[in-house]
Amino acid sequence: MLFMNKGAQKPVMEYPCSWIYKIIGGDQEGLKAAVAQVMRNQAYTVSLSSSSAKGKYHCLNVQVLVPSEAVRLALYESLRSHPSVMLVL
Repeated sequence: MLFMNKGAQKPVMEYPCSWIYKIIGGDQEGLKAAVAQVMRNQAYTVSLSSSSAKGKYHCLNVQVLVPSEAVRLALYESLRSHPSVMLVL
């Protein structure tokens, strides 16, 4: 759940919470393999968000229950640094 802290710029989040990462890359199977490698023993779901008109780029939604901000940011960094992933939103 997301709350705005009075006078603060950063939203306050309650953990655990469901989080969706959007990952973009050129190879859909490579993206799925990257997610499996990063998520390891965590339960997650992956779904195709979209593909470019010529199929050169793919965007996947990765939904996972994150227990804390530290875990959420660590997963983001792990996905971002994987060679198959071009961009994480």
